[in-house]
Amino acid sequence: MNRRTALLMTLALPAGLASCGRIRDSRLNPFNWFGRSRRQATTATLNPNEAADGRQLIAEVTELEVEQAHGGAIVRASGLPPTQGWWKAELVSETHGRPDENGVLTYRFLVYQPFADTRVSTPQSRILTAGIFVSDQRLESATKIVVQGETNSLSSGR
Repeated sequence: MNRRTALLMTLALPAGLASCGRIRDSRLNPFNWFGRSRRQATTATLNPNEAADGRQLIAEVTELEVEQAHGGAIVRASGLPPTQGWWKAELVSETHGRPDENGVLTYRFLVYQPFADTRVSTPQSRILTAGIFVSDQRLESATKIVVQGETNSLSSGR
């Protein structure tokens, strides 16, 4: 009986370890849900209700990361406004926080403009970052996350 068990373990162990590689690369692994972001040019216009509160799309989205968190993921984006002094960065869902019919979650990177004219200064001193938590239920049917700016958008997909 011990020989059979040893033989069975000798044959089963490599097969079990080989299947780990498949799970690691599959969609079942939450670490594979979203990969590196991709840059796309865009020509976006604001809805009237968004323009009414004074917010504008950030000039350029420079970075997008989707980080796994307990119960979902944190979508974090960084952007570059044209000058210093832009404030209150926020990611606002275009699809009410739910994926559209194509499985795309779309967010607009909105900011308030400065009250007075400000300097341009260096890009590093102008970077703004915004984030939003997205639950596992919302991510379940999502295949792509897009963050839009005025001149470009970044996307991260499965």
